[in-house]
Amino acid sequence: MDNETKKEKKTKKISKTRLRNITGTVVYHIFMILFGLLMLYPVIWMVLSSFKNTREVMTVPTRLFSDHLYFINYANGWRGVGNVSFGVFFKNSFIISGIGTIGTVISSALVAYGFSRIKFPLKRFWFTCMLLTMMLPYQIIMVPQFVIFDKLNWTNSPLPLIVPAFGGGAFFIFLIMQFISGIPGELDQAAKIDGCGRYGIFFRVILPLIKPAVFTAAIFSFYWKWDDFLGPLLYLNSPQQYTVSLALKMFSDPDSIPDWGAMFAMSTLSLLPIFIIFLTCQRYLVEGISTTGLKG
Repeated sequence: MDNETKKEKKTKKISKTRLRNITGTVVYHIFMILFGLLMLYPVIWMVLSSFKNTREVMTVPTRLFSDHLYFINYANGWRGVGNVSFGVFFKNSFIISGIGTIGTVISSALVAYGFSRIKFPLKRFWFTCMLLTMMLPYQIIMVPQFVIFDKLNWTNSPLPLIVPAFGGGAFFIFLIMQFISGIPGELDQAAKIDGCGRYGIFFRVILPLIKPAVFTAAIFSFYWKWDDFLGPLLYLNSPQQYTVSLALKMFSDPDSIPDWGAMFAMSTLSLLPIFIIFLTCQRYLVEGISTTGLKG
């Protein structure tokens, strides 16, 4: 009887533990779902408002769904502003973001490899200077940069938004350096014995192994350049060269009646490139961030 009583108590204890774990899991998932919906509510509201007319957006902004779906908002928005189609704005954003991202990633990876693997004079000094640039707000260097680019006659062109990207980014250099530091130096020695030089070691050995960090840097760089508003506002003057961020601002002209439906429609389309890139490269993004954190 004592053994049976002990077994019954043990079974009840196990059942209570399982019930407690299941309850905790259910509560956790419910909380995360509600929290996720709270975070996504502005995006959901924007997407649904892209199918409303201006009157509905302004009079009943808290109402998510409309009685009628105004698909015409996407056609009106795509026609653009100032006789410039929104396709032109998308093309400009893709050119600036794409070329800038390629330049940032390649240069950052090369500089990170140099700091991680090559010995040169004043290495610590230059590394400290690079880290200090991360602490400078853009507003501090904004005026000097504008003066330099104005003297080069680069204003009213995408060059000030693209060329500096080929100098690398301090954040991405530091990110890739942390990843390279986890790669054994014996691989470099083996490649050197096989006849590889510095660039051969980088492109044949290091670069394939730091692919997650490179993809992480590319995703963040593309997102920041695509979402940049201040840079294009400073250097681009003609509507034919505007990016998507500037073009969206043109919909809210205070001298005319804003077409909120068209603006929300184009805002929704502007999220698609970022959303697609995030979905297709999510595995590299998670791997790059988690592995870099472990190796750092």
